[in-house]
Amino acid sequence: MKADDAEIAWLTLEAIPGLGPESASRLLEVFASPDAILGASAGQLSPLVGDGLARAIVRGVDRAALRPGLDWLAGPDNHLITWNDPAYPAALRDIPAPPAWFYVRGDPAWLSRPMLAIVGSRNATPQGARDARAFAQALSEAGLTIVSGLALGVDAAAHEGGLAGLASSVAVVGTGLDRVYPARNKALAHRLAAEGAIVSEFAIGTPPKSGHFPRRNRIISGLSLGVLVVEAALESGSLITARLASEQGRDVFALPGSIHSALSKGCHHLIKQGAKLVESAADVLEELGRVLPTQGSSAVSGAPSASPDVLLDALSGGPLAHDQLASRLGLTVAEVSVKLLAAELDGTVAKLPGGLYQRLFR
Repeated sequence: MKADDAEIAWLTLEAIPGLGPESASRLLEVFASPDAILGASAGQLSPLVGDGLARAIVRGVDRAALRPGLDWLAGPDNHLITWNDPAYPAALRDIPAPPAWFYVRGDPAWLSRPMLAIVGSRNATPQGARDARAFAQALSEAGLTIVSGLALGVDAAAHEGGLAGLASSVAVVGTGLDRVYPARNKALAHRLAAEGAIVSEFAIGTPPKSGHFPRRNRIISGLSLGVLVVEAALESGSLITARLASEQGRDVFALPGSIHSALSKGCHHLIKQGAKLVESAADVLEELGRVLPTQGSSAVSGAPSASPDVLLDALSGGPLAHDQLASRLGLTVAEVSVKLLAAELDGTVAKLPGGLYQRLFR
């Protein structure tokens, strides 16, 4: 697919050395389009970005610098989403220093759905990874697309859980989308591209650099209704994401843990600072004010519904597990999970140790 003139103009603007998101946003507020910026004089540009950057814009760039981006955009399911694009997520426009453009591999429509970020330690414990995966799947089944950063540990587990649910998962990364970092998550990245989306504001060909990851965190939180932190040390980058979320007016949630674990200290710090202590996916949904599926509706378009009474009737004889309920009701495990979350919020079902669910009679 041949790139259009608008894409070439955006890629040209991106290739200007030193032009970051703040400078690009200031220019776009005045000139409205990359063509207008590239056609402006140094005298018009200097008051907005300074003399050096103004001269760099006027000089332009060698067309060869655009080739990696143009070649990548020619591939299937590869997109450049720009500030004036209808597909640009509304939630992202309101954050400080929003990206003037970013790349998407996969379906950009996922970026306009209700989203929740789940982040945490790269060195997650087995329990932390299980918690991240379970919370992500339950929240995805309730209609929240899970956002994370494709790192090892909690991030990867959260993506896996989101993909296992109904609302999928989106990764925001710190490299160009022509590469996967870390390489161990290559298979996961391919699944995300096929079933969800991968996002980056960095140019095609950009390698991983330490400064990129804190920068991408503002996009993770900016896309989301809130951020859930699972297992984080005090120096964890996840606390940066939580701070950015708070500054952006998003909810911050944290899972408590052992007072003896270094990976609990970051979460406990957040709770002391006002983050919501979370023990179940229902806690998150209740705080966000999400409308859960009821009879005749669903969290995600196309997801079947079942009467809550049928679920409660199935539990009348005693506690049952997910798969047992699914078998009795003729539903998938994912569909049953959505109903269980709704019943937990209604106070008609309680979760027991061992993954069993029990009806509460009132």
